[in-house]
Amino acid sequence: MKTFMAKPDQVERDWWLFDAQDQVVGRMATRIATLLMGKHRPTFTPHVDTGDFVIVINAEKIHFSGKKWEQKKYTRYTGWPGLRVETAQERRERHPERILSEAVRRMLPKNKLGRQMLSKLKVYSGPEHPHQAQDPQPYKD
Repeated sequence: MKTFMAKPDQVERDWWLFDAQDQVVGRMATRIATLLMGKHRPTFTPHVDTGDFVIVINAEKIHFSGKKWEQKKYTRYTGWPGLRVETAQERRERHPERILSEAVRRMLPKNKLGRQMLSKLKVYSGPEHPHQAQDPQPYKD
């Protein structure tokens, strides 16, 4: 018996459509990260990108549990003196799609393969997306 190892040209990628309206950020991010890595497939290979493409719409209507809108802080390093800190509420007003993409990014591998997987994530703050030609299937749990 031999272990199957997928080759990059053998992978057939699907397109999934997520509607983020009234979804909890962390729970949705774990489902998306699983699809991007390809762990839902029996042909999952750790050193090959076997994941699917994921489109997320209505990112501005995503939900946090508890008081995270006021208490959760996002910090980014700019290279200049002083740190840039903003709450989740401020980030939702300025860049609502970054909340979900940042949560998914932190669940992926921290290497070249993880960056390649993250490039297959498309997040849009409104209900429209430019990927109708790929015929994305709505994701159902």
